[in-house]
Amino acid sequence: MFSTKFKKLILAVLLLPELALADSLNQANTAWILTSTALVLFMTIPGLSLFYGGLVRSKNVLSVLMQCFAITCLVSILWLAGVYSFIFSDGGDLQKFMGGASKVFLPGIGVDTLKGDIPEALFFMFQMTFAIITPALIVGAFAERMKFSAMLWFSGLWLVIVYMPVCHWIWGGGWLADLGVMDFAGGIVIHVNAGVAALVSAIVLGKRKGFPNTAMPPHNMTMVVTGAGMLWVGWFGFNAGSALTADGRAGMAMLVTHIAAAAGSLTWMAIEWKRFGKPSVLGIVTGMVAGLGTITPASGYVGPAGALVIGVTAGFVCFYATQYVKRTLKIDDSLDVFPVHGVGGITGSLLTGVFVSSGLGGLGLAEGVSMFHQVSVQALAIIVTAVWSAIFSFLILKGLDKWIGLRVTVDEEDEGLDTVLHEETGYLDL
Repeated sequence: MFSTKFKKLILAVLLLPELALADSLNQANTAWILTSTALVLFMTIPGLSLFYGGLVRSKNVLSVLMQCFAITCLVSILWLAGVYSFIFSDGGDLQKFMGGASKVFLPGIGVDTLKGDIPEALFFMFQMTFAIITPALIVGAFAERMKFSAMLWFSGLWLVIVYMPVCHWIWGGGWLADLGVMDFAGGIVIHVNAGVAALVSAIVLGKRKGFPNTAMPPHNMTMVVTGAGMLWVGWFGFNAGSALTADGRAGMAMLVTHIAAAAGSLTWMAIEWKRFGKPSVLGIVTGMVAGLGTITPASGYVGPAGALVIGVTAGFVCFYATQYVKRTLKIDDSLDVFPVHGVGGITGSLLTGVFVSSGLGGLGLAEGVSMFHQVSVQALAIIVTAVWSAIFSFLILKGLDKWIGLRVTVDEEDEGLDTVLHEETGYLDL
């Protein structure tokens, strides 16, 4: 009744249902972004929580875990209530500067609604995990001395006033995107933005009691290394997931991420070994974070050789930035957020404009765009983001200080934030 060719066609369609989904839902991409979303959330809780929690003194460990957990919850609700919409929806005449309100609380977004070839609900969730970790990074700058209420207000206001517009300008089709800025996974949107806010926070709040004369070593290095390992693994979702596809670009992003992390670790370790006589566990994991933060903006554009150079550069630059901020400037950025994330993000974003060149193993610049032009665009985006973050972080902090106060008292700081703010302790013997 039917020809052989027709029967074969019917069989092919039955066996390969994805053919019927061409130009619609891509199940492979969807599966990968589902995985990446979980990995990026895993970076904040438990990864960053444990990393930061181990770095502070034992009397403040729960306060840091609580801050990361609470930020996760707060940002999730604010993301639904409008932050996502004002970044990723059409802003009409204001598109260059902000999105619109059409997706506040996601009206009309159902299980079949797509963003590209993945569900929009999944894209919403994936981008939300980036928004969660950004203010959580800033926690490390004011650890052990900020009131919990002030931290909540600062994180929420900072997300709306600082993160939301910068993210739109670069990832939401805003004016920096029109200029051709390259920020694959958040070197500028996340690391420069949060790093500058961290520096401002540390300056406005002032030093912890005893800094820099009193030693304040990490209370639990096992916890630090555990959290660092979770960050390393989770970062594959952060960078490779930003391809939004399960393809060769995602694979290359994963590879260069790993190479930069390894190179940053070994470089930091080698500097410490030569300078202080022994390599430290804290140094090697901090070098890893520096390598990861520095490769983030470049991860979708460079090759393995470029990643190696970027990772080594991260180890050197971030190590000496840490020494300069703490020992020369004597700024108490408690967990080195600015010298690691801020300086790393700046370095990586500039080097993206260099190593994207096809002659250096990258994907290549757009036709008619020179390396000098691309680096200039990168520098402009860094400067604009840094200035915006610095000004509004300062204003938010100063406003909160006048309204509810930022810091706990000296006596409360001595006792520890766990007991003072949460009536709990991290360890039974305290």
